[in-house]
Amino acid sequence: MRGAFLIGVLALAAASFAVPAAAQQQSCRAGVSFGSWLDGFKRSAAAQGISQSTIEAALGNVSFDPSVVQKDRGQGVFSQSFLQFSDRMVAQYRLQQGAAQIKKHRATFQRIEQQFGVPAEVIVAFWGLETDFGANTGDMPTIRSLATLAYDCRRPEMFERELLAALQLIERGDLSAQEMRGPWAGELGQLQFLPVHYMAHAVDFDGDGRRNLIKSAPDALASAGKYIQELGWQRGQPWLQEVKVPANLPWEQASIAIKLPRAQWAQWGVTAANGNRLPSDNLPASLLLPMGRSGPAFLAYPNFGIYTQWNNSLVYATTAAYFATRLAGAPKVGRGSGAEALSLGQIKELQQLLVRRGHHVGKVDGILGENTREAVKNEQLRLGLPADSYPTSELISRLR
Repeated sequence: MRGAFLIGVLALAAASFAVPAAAQQQSCRAGVSFGSWLDGFKRSAAAQGISQSTIEAALGNVSFDPSVVQKDRGQGVFSQSFLQFSDRMVAQYRLQQGAAQIKKHRATFQRIEQQFGVPAEVIVAFWGLETDFGANTGDMPTIRSLATLAYDCRRPEMFERELLAALQLIERGDLSAQEMRGPWAGELGQLQFLPVHYMAHAVDFDGDGRRNLIKSAPDALASAGKYIQELGWQRGQPWLQEVKVPANLPWEQASIAIKLPRAQWAQWGVTAANGNRLPSDNLPASLLLPMGRSGPAFLAYPNFGIYTQWNNSLVYATTAAYFATRLAGAPKVGRGSGAEALSLGQIKELQQLLVRRGHHVGKVDGILGENTREAVKNEQLRLGLPADSYPTSELISRLR
């Protein structure tokens, strides 16, 4: 998920560009006007059980918003490293705010953990990253944004489902069309659920008969707890632990996709961040090096998987998990011995070099995703470099 607050603060490497509304409508719908498309959608919604009163209340005066398409087309690439992003988003004042929110809503969080098994710190970290604890939920008309994106050609099926779900929320009595305001991509509420997720996971936790994730903090927080539980959260289990790693580690084992017993990591010399021995047990763990062997190091436990399901950006997921550990009392992460952060242009060049060597990295987009990391590891192994899956300028030079 990507909150209104995050949209406002993330550094994007690509500049947005305008898409003229008339040209957009002509190219995407082959002469079908927004009004004609909307009439068809209204008929489809009615056939799926939405009342005429809800359809007219939500869609009666809705219009196409070219600024939404411009924002969608103008999305750039998230280019910050883990340390850059976490330094910004897990600053001391936000840790203090998070602790204050846990104290303020202590009784609610106790009920949430009892019912769903998810600790307060985990939910509050997402809350802080998504909307700055509910302070920045967005102010664009959600129905108009969803209708625009559903009419647009890039992801119409997805946003038609989201628009229908928004109508179902109105029909169910959770929100009115006027109350539905958020960022341009249609997310709603303090934890930024898209309407389909809202329909599936929202709970009424304050007992007022509505699932209001915009105005009700208990509803929003409990809905996040329910969603996290349904993603596979294991009650009472850790999610992320900072560790120290030895210089002679078999670096090719450092991958979020490789899960080994904690005892194996201990045998290889991995310790807790304070130097204490790890438990020699069979708890599965992956060695997560978000900035390679020279940067911070973590053991990611099975519960870490919910973070990458919440948001598939590894930098976001690691930051959210780290934020939660800080709220739970962990110290500030060590910075390693000087990890190199490549620029967007360098990562794009790397991807092009990897493609020329036959690797599948997906789109050459400057995003250091799973496919690019796997290709980097294979080239590191071929070249006799420490295979930590993290690219460096040295690797780029060797591949040129």
